[in-house]
Amino acid sequence: MKPVYILGGSQTDFARHAVREGDGLFELMRDAVQSAFADAKIEAHQVDACHVGNFTGELFIGQGQLGGMFAAIDPALYGKPAGRHEAACASGSIALLAATAEIEAGRYDCVLVTGVELERNVSGKEAAQYLGAAMWVGAEGQEATYPWPSMFDRVAAEYERRYGLKYEHLAAIAEINIANAQRNPLAQTRDWKFTPDSFTQDDAANPVIEGIVRRQDCAQVTDGASAIILASESFAKDWAETRGVSLDQVPRIAGWGHRTAHLRLDEKLKKSLNHPLVFPHVSEAIQDAFSRAGVRNVFDLQGIETHDCFTPTEYMAIDHFGITPPGESWRAIEAGDIRLEGRIPVNPSGGLIGVGHPVGATGVRMLHDAARQVTGRAGDCQVAGAKRFGTLNLGGSATTVVSFVVARGD
Repeated sequence: MKPVYILGGSQTDFARHAVREGDGLFELMRDAVQSAFADAKIEAHQVDACHVGNFTGELFIGQGQLGGMFAAIDPALYGKPAGRHEAACASGSIALLAATAEIEAGRYDCVLVTGVELERNVSGKEAAQYLGAAMWVGAEGQEATYPWPSMFDRVAAEYERRYGLKYEHLAAIAEINIANAQRNPLAQTRDWKFTPDSFTQDDAANPVIEGIVRRQDCAQVTDGASAIILASESFAKDWAETRGVSLDQVPRIAGWGHRTAHLRLDEKLKKSLNHPLVFPHVSEAIQDAFSRAGVRNVFDLQGIETHDCFTPTEYMAIDHFGITPPGESWRAIEAGDIRLEGRIPVNPSGGLIGVGHPVGATGVRMLHDAARQVTGRAGDCQVAGAKRFGTLNLGGSATTVVSFVVARGD
């Protein structure tokens, strides 16, 4: 692929409760975009096109047509081509793919991408029902109070059926991610307090939500936005020269992968019955990103930001990235491979469980954090010596799958 450079980006504070602050979806989007401009040190008029990822604006606040909000953020964006993208929790990554395609095609040289979601303006039960729009409505998840925990409980059950599964390994994922998030000044859970029992099967300290999935196994309901500025090689070269920076020091999207499966979880599980992996198409998307980036295997990366809407999701990602053989994700957990100081750190930011999960923003936030890692700007979440980072963003029950490799240098 032609190189697509990342000039800068931002994330709002995911601990914010926007409505209580008198703000809403627009203000979150505005704050992320303005901060991304400041981080990249470019002006709005330099942007050629804009994209926004958002899943449930119509459900939570009755608002669609978010592409029209860019002009309200900065008058210099008035008239710029803009659009909104939806693919459930992968909405932000689909917006990113659209932007990279425009740059690779030579249509535009500098493209703004943001993702945003407002979710805390309703009760938790209402939010869970709205987010259920990412499954086949009326055909699955109907029996559950919380539809998505029940769906990923089924993923855990599939691992149990095929390979065996211990809750202790899921709890360890949650404990690692929340510990990482407490190093992250923008994480939703950074100030939350836990006890050793919070990561056990103690029904008081860690109550059951659905099946094997307990409270600490779940990503957060979050208000937030993230934004990123992407550029062509020619634009990035000029941008770097004016700042006295070598182009090799500017992070770039080195590879991408994108697959889409059947909407229903049953169909996906049926499709993989004779395959060692639960979701072969997830691995295919990752391998596509590796191939485009010239990455031989996962251990050519220094770390990963992956989807962990629930701990079974990250458990699945571990073997689908190839960190372990199929069904043996527990080995990487027990060996400490996925810890911040481990062989292949996973979710050093804290992931969705620790940082938060404003659905439309998550894919953009992952790419932003990967870019920060490879440029040594990740603060207390920094992985030492990071030059290549992978991402994996899922929409629905692994219906939409997007993976990126972000790199710096040769």
